[in-house]
Amino acid sequence: MRTIDASKITSEVKRMVMEANYFLPKDVMQALKDARENDDWELSRDILDKIIENAKIANDENVPMCQDTGMVVAFVKIGQEVIIENGFIEDAINEGVRQGYEEGFLRKSVVGDPLDRVNTKDNTPAVVHYEVVPGDKLNIMVASKGFGSENMSRLAMLKPSDGLEGVKKFILETVELAGPNPCPPIVVGVGVGGTFDKVTLLAKKALMRELDKYNENSFYADLEKEMLEKINALGIGPQGFGGKTTALKVNIEYYPTHIAGLPVAVNINCHATRHKEVTL
Repeated sequence: MRTIDASKITSEVKRMVMEANYFLPKDVMQALKDARENDDWELSRDILDKIIENAKIANDENVPMCQDTGMVVAFVKIGQEVIIENGFIEDAINEGVRQGYEEGFLRKSVVGDPLDRVNTKDNTPAVVHYEVVPGDKLNIMVASKGFGSENMSRLAMLKPSDGLEGVKKFILETVELAGPNPCPPIVVGVGVGGTFDKVTLLAKKALMRELDKYNENSFYADLEKEMLEKINALGIGPQGFGGKTTALKVNIEYYPTHIAGLPVAVNINCHATRHKEVTL
């Protein structure tokens, strides 16, 4: 067995929520640069230039790249041989969020009750997903999820007879309905299979995958490429002003499902795909 002090979790989460908001991941920055080179629409290139410049300013000056610094979503993989001491793991994560958002001058966007709308004033609680895995390591990934894009996400419980074409149609329809609202160019996370709750988690996890990596299953990798091409053919473009860079990537994750169902979920992220990861 291996012990990890709760204070270590807090300090790492504090660091990661600040860095996630200041520093755009390298794979996302490269995807933006590639899109700028490949888009022949002048206005599109100009907007992409401004997005890239904004990310560089945020990186150089340690300031948030967007005014919506998001609600924190944490993915925790905890080895079955790990013991957390001197505190409860979820309290430690939330304390890291609280400290990071306070000291990092990040906007506090969380309300304690979805109906009375009173701000918690420290951006807690985070949404935490746990997975118990073999070994003695603790892996934590935090994402700051803005709601301009989150609000554009959708879920459908399709019939098995809808098949592959039904899934494709739903993905395209979701992006088209979103239009400029999620601040394109976007990253599109897709979940297929599982249950009502599992499929949305798959879509969220899909957004965490690096943009230069494809699904290990060649069928789904090909589907990712096909859907990216179809989405960019919609002509929405950066910030909705036209062009062929509506999305930077489509990531798809799948899971076994019931013979009577075909769940599909689409979770959209703006170009500011903010996440950081640590293994303790």
